[in-house]
Amino acid sequence: MVDSVIDSEERPIRYAARQPILANDETVIGYELLFRTDVIDHFSTSETSRSSRTAIDASGLLGLKALCDNRLAFIGCTRDVLLEDSLRSLPADMVVAEVAADVPPDEAVQDALRGLKNAGFKIALADFSFNDPREPLTHFADFLKVDIKARPWEEIQRIAHTHGNHTFGLIAEKVETWEDFDHVRRAGFHYFQGFFFRRPETMRTRVANAHQTTYLRLLQAVLRPELNWSEVEDLIKRDAAIYFRLMRYINSPVMGVRNEVRSITQALTLMGEKDLRRWCRMAGAFEMSKSRPSDLMLSALVRGRFGELIGPHVEHGNADLFLVGLLSMMDSILEIPMSAVLEGLPLDVSSRELLLENTGPLESYYELLQEIERGAWGPVVRLCHKLGLSEVNVAASYSAAMQWAQDLNATD
Repeated sequence: MVDSVIDSEERPIRYAARQPILANDETVIGYELLFRTDVIDHFSTSETSRSSRTAIDASGLLGLKALCDNRLAFIGCTRDVLLEDSLRSLPADMVVAEVAADVPPDEAVQDALRGLKNAGFKIALADFSFNDPREPLTHFADFLKVDIKARPWEEIQRIAHTHGNHTFGLIAEKVETWEDFDHVRRAGFHYFQGFFFRRPETMRTRVANAHQTTYLRLLQAVLRPELNWSEVEDLIKRDAAIYFRLMRYINSPVMGVRNEVRSITQALTLMGEKDLRRWCRMAGAFEMSKSRPSDLMLSALVRGRFGELIGPHVEHGNADLFLVGLLSMMDSILEIPMSAVLEGLPLDVSSRELLLENTGPLESYYELLQEIERGAWGPVVRLCHKLGLSEVNVAASYSAAMQWAQDLNATD
């Protein structure tokens, strides 16, 4: 019984997860937000309206800017939530009301959707099917979402053929592989929800280019036990983008430096060894990710910061959980094999096993991180107990990591 291991006196847990939605060119247009107020939610039989209200309340509390990187927020809505007009507490220009599959197209619902449209909200019909009972609601819709794993391919094609030329956008959900992406794009879908872009195609023995090699050498330099300041300064000077990023960072409000810093030597001195090591681990990744979907770098930063926050509470040996999180997406960011990313980096055995083979002592921790990203709350709860982690601490750490990553990205 799961209930027996849950402390009913523990304060509510606010889990938050986001699933990216991308356009044809892999630009992130928004995120579907997934929430749980507490651990009990996953195992209760309460109506889904509770989950919708939780999403709205948590969006207001945590902030859509941190959750969605200033992009659209897709929030699931039941009939009750629509009739309550609960979404009005959120900024209309950022929110897409995602109408659940079981919402009837009655007059009250149509009035509610009309009001939201007039107020500037966008509308999506979730889990849309061919001959969907919500067909009368399509004239309110900005998006139709189709679960490509729940429907036969023939039906998916019929939906695309019937609705692909309308003014709303077709979103394919559960796009987990590049093959999925290619199929639904050819069928006529405009947008794609899933983690396919985080999983590179079978690598074509590609190697790092000169720009990427500079970053990897910088990473290698700051991972050594003894920091060679001259080497680090020289590597930063070789790459104009990293150099100017350092100048922007050291003079940003984040650092709180009174007088403008113009010299790299002065910047390194002001940062100190600990901050320099940390900054260098992130700097090149920002530059490398500029041609890739924005979610990749944000997610890498969230993973790194989450590991840093949760590290004191989980057994991780000699592994640097911040670095592990950052590196875990570097093959997708750099579009090179993970083996090429790690070549020459002085990583501990457990970190290397995890990043190359998804095995080893860190496997359960990494699985927890991935399940949080998916919004799979049942596995999250079980893994928290397996690792001896407080669900409150895990939820708070992940929310704080999302906020931190957004704040850091804002200094770019």
